[in-house]
Amino acid sequence: MVSESQLQAKRPVSAALAGPYGHPFHPILVTVPIGAWVASLVFDIASQVVHDPAFLTRGSEWLIAVGVIGALLAALVGFLDLFAIPAGTRAFRTGLLHMTLNLGVTAAYVVNFLWRHGTYTDGSCVGAGKLALSAVGIAVLGVSGFLGGKLAYRYGVRVADENTQAEGYGPGDPGRTS
Repeated sequence: MVSESQLQAKRPVSAALAGPYGHPFHPILVTVPIGAWVASLVFDIASQVVHDPAFLTRGSEWLIAVGVIGALLAALVGFLDLFAIPAGTRAFRTGLLHMTLNLGVTAAYVVNFLWRHGTYTDGSCVGAGKLALSAVGIAVLGVSGFLGGKLAYRYGVRVADENTQAEGYGPGDPGRTS
């Protein structure tokens, strides 16, 4: 038996902003900062081993900026998804921790961008402190991603209810996907 609070967590607060039922925007948008920040760390590491690291250090700096912009957009719709979860539940506490970690990671990357901005005019590689900040950011992002997965896959936040899901496992017109 599915409780009303479980059903509430599956429905968007605003379908126009958070994505329609069953197709939330937050999981789509988080791919931008994750990809940008992982790529920036790869560029940081590569800048340590190439002869002329200037293109990698500049690329990493701008990947961080792209990631911050993407994270802010993902946070906006993620915040709407959090509002759909009933307060005081284990799922809400998990969502709050997920959000807090992500905001902390985003703040760390804003600091990382400001720390780097305009400092690589000499073509040097990324400094150890900046590289370490990126690595720690990715590690915390991984923990937060685990919690986001727990929200969706264990608690079913923003996932279709069981009756809707069951439609996909019954017989139907093979030419029809919806």
